[in-house]
Amino acid sequence: MLAGLAQVAGSALRGFFSLLRRVRHPRPIHSRGLVLTGQATPIREAGPSGISWIDDLRGRPLEVTARLSRGVGLPDELPDVLGLALRFHADDGRHADVLLASTGTGFPFRFVLVPRRSATGTTFGSLLPYRSPRGPVLICARSVPSRVLPAELGALRRSLEEQPWRVRLYHAAPTRVWRPFAQVLLRPAAEVDSAELRFDPVGHPLPGSTTYPWVRRVREPSYRAAQRVISE
Repeated sequence: MLAGLAQVAGSALRGFFSLLRRVRHPRPIHSRGLVLTGQATPIREAGPSGISWIDDLRGRPLEVTARLSRGVGLPDELPDVLGLALRFHADDGRHADVLLASTGTGFPFRFVLVPRRSATGTTFGSLLPYRSPRGPVLICARSVPSRVLPAELGALRRSLEEQPWRVRLYHAAPTRVWRPFAQVLLRPAAEVDSAELRFDPVGHPLPGSTTYPWVRRVREPSYRAAQRVISE
């Protein structure tokens, strides 16, 4: 039953994104963003998650490319679903992508998208769980300490050039408390935001994690529709 519902949801989302792409090309959602760069430093006392990439991160800082964006693209004065995409670069040239969006914090609101005006006080959650030997795992990110950040991307760039954005990453089982596992320090990148910068959590998952079949049925059709570039 769950597989059937997931397939219906995935097909519906694919149709929605395909239609939206005809109006908003090449990015139907999260069309405006700020590219960031920085480094992730592990928290040594982090509790185990079951995902080997998280649990083996201790002592190994990683280079990070990130993108903070507004989902629908509403005016800066209005709340919008914010997105935070993170790319973790490994020493061997490979990378892993994580996509997060503004959500609630506790259960069940960590599974609900929450429009926010800026990243100030925002929790960015993965919404759909990763699969690990210990069971389902969610990931979220929060500013540390809480800091007032501008909503307008140009003003945000200037603010982060003066003082980098410090973000803490957490993991949790769907109904359990969040446990911190890494600190990320982000500043504006020299790279200008463009449609060529694509984050793909399906093609580049966190090592040691897999995807539940029902999650793939929900996510992959719409993700591929949103990412596909129209060649005409």
